[in-house]
Amino acid sequence: MSEQHPPRRPRRETVTYASAVGAEAVPGPRPRPQHPPARSEISEQTTLGHTYVRSLMRSQLRAALTGLGALALLVGSLPLLLALPAPEAAVWVTLGVGVHPVVWAIARWYVRRAERNERDFTRLVER
Repeated sequence: MSEQHPPRRPRRETVTYASAVGAEAVPGPRPRPQHPPARSEISEQTTLGHTYVRSLMRSQLRAALTGLGALALLVGSLPLLLALPAPEAAVWVTLGVGVHPVVWAIARWYVRRAERNERDFTRLVER
C-alpha cells in the first residue's frame, strides 16, 4: 500500500525590495516609490484628492473659527468694559486705542495663518 501525501505547496516569498530580486542587494539609499502626483489626484477627484482638499478646508476653517472666537471675546467683553463708570473720553480712547489694535492683530494673524495653510498645501501638491 502506498501512502497518499498531500500535494506540495509552492514556497512563498515576500519581496520587500524589488531590485534585490534575483540580484544581490546594493547598499545605499532606496529609491522613493513612484506615486501619482497629488495634483492629478485632486483634478481626477479621487478619494485621496478629496482627502487633500478636505484637509486644506479643515485647516482654513479651524483658523477662521479661532479668529472669530478671539474677535467674539473682544467684542463680547466691550459692553462689560463700557458699563464701568468712566468719563466719555475714556470710552472713546478705549474704543480707538484699545480695540482697533487688537482687531488688527487678530486679522493679521488670520491672514498669515491662511497663507501658511495654502503654502503648505501647495508644497504638498507640487511635491
